[in-house]
Amino acid sequence: MIRRRSVLAPVLVAAFVSTLALAPRTSIADPPASAPPAPAAPAAPAGGTPVAADPQVDPASPLAEAVRRLVNTPSLSGGQISVAVMDVASGRYLAAHGAHALMNPASNAKLYTAAVALATLRGDHRFVTSLNGVAKEGAVTGPLILRGFGDPSLTRDDLAGLVAELKARGIRRVEGDLVVDQRFFDGETTPPAFEQQPNEWAPFRAPVAAVSVDENTVTLSIRPGVSGNVASASFDPPGFVDIDGAVRTDSGGGDHVILDLSPGDHRLNAKLSGTIGEDAHLVRYTRRVEDPTLLAGYVVKQLLTEAGISFKGAVTSDAASAPSSHVVVLAQHESAPLSTLLYELGKKSDNFYAEMVLKSLGGEAQKRPARSADGAALVMRWLERNGASDPGMVIKNGSGLFDSNRVTTASVVSLLRSAWRDPAIQPEFVAQLAIGGVDGTLHGRFASHRQAKDIRAKTGTLEDTAALSGYVLTGDSGSPVAFSILVNHIPGKVSGARAAIDSFVEAVSAARRH
Repeated sequence: MIRRRSVLAPVLVAAFVSTLALAPRTSIADPPASAPPAPAAPAAPAGGTPVAADPQVDPASPLAEAVRRLVNTPSLSGGQISVAVMDVASGRYLAAHGAHALMNPASNAKLYTAAVALATLRGDHRFVTSLNGVAKEGAVTGPLILRGFGDPSLTRDDLAGLVAELKARGIRRVEGDLVVDQRFFDGETTPPAFEQQPNEWAPFRAPVAAVSVDENTVTLSIRPGVSGNVASASFDPPGFVDIDGAVRTDSGGGDHVILDLSPGDHRLNAKLSGTIGEDAHLVRYTRRVEDPTLLAGYVVKQLLTEAGISFKGAVTSDAASAPSSHVVVLAQHESAPLSTLLYELGKKSDNFYAEMVLKSLGGEAQKRPARSADGAALVMRWLERNGASDPGMVIKNGSGLFDSNRVTTASVVSLLRSAWRDPAIQPEFVAQLAIGGVDGTLHGRFASHRQAKDIRAKTGTLEDTAALSGYVLTGDSGSPVAFSILVNHIPGKVSGARAAIDSFVEAVSAARRH
């Protein structure tokens, strides 16, 4: 039983036959410990090619000693540790240990996604979502088409703005169906490696679609009644989740809400049971959907009703059958610039944003339904062109969640150097990184650097992986130091690894000052 102490209480979620204890929706940073551990990272690339030797560095330097302390940290015994530190101006290595070993980067994979997105789409790129149709005499005379191109930030309020624009045009009824046009993306909504934990219903594992809303999640709201009676329960958006069962109100004040989720036909089935405290007021639980194809359509359907626009058709995704002649854009929404959206990757480590951006890269580059594999291939080509690739590296997803990617710390610092030296992307790439002691996933770390704001980095955490990569800036605005530390195979030791990593970065900062 879980005792509620906040408006956002935890809930027990069962998918198919397993019951999982999950946290309520938050800003998803690095994936929680429920993410599965990665298997042993290979010691050499496929094909048996030996791992390149570490670059030569001064063994008597303070940083060499700092590397030895990190590698010999007792709490990291049995783990695999890879380190690279590079002077960005010269490209000279200042420290290295296993710099070419293939490692699981966890959320450090988002560095690759962000850099290549800025280099390919540019920081001023905006994602467009629109309502389209044929309008005549106050009516959309055929289907109303909701079309999107991979906006990861689209919200219910944004869709409300589209409906308000529709109403401002004098539209009072829609005479056809509401068609959600998802054709900018292919039909695979599960990002690579996310299939490794299919029964995880937390928002950090949300699927992707060309038209997505509220990061493809639904919210269950429960309001208690009189003790012993059924509590009021509803999902937002309405009509997307079919509910069976009920939650009863408990005078004892204990919360034990059971939510069994299973996929339906483009929708969700939810079985409710358990109890909620009589003093709970209103509690909300947010979970991912299984199939996001029609989710945004149900949101628009609700918004049409709220706006007083008559709609009696169905919500479908059959965009190919919709007429193309005389169809015009009736309302349009543009996202914030990509440079702003990337804050969700670098500072907040949002997995959904990362996977949406990677897949959009594939669509923009290939001019066909976007595939995650095309976005990943674009990342690999960029790395090769910029001298930031190593033999055997694998990029499959854009978030680093679960077990899919293999990179090296030599590759990471080379990427950081390339991004810094490219004036077209440098300011925006650095701006999206968390600032030590100030914000994002580093707000509670490097407190002594809060005023200087000289540590800009990306965190990474899985059950047996800890990572940190970024820059130590200089006070005179000169060339920074790029660093990358990846630690694998440390189940139960992530907190200790994080402390050891931070001590190493402090040593890098101290060496830079002197």
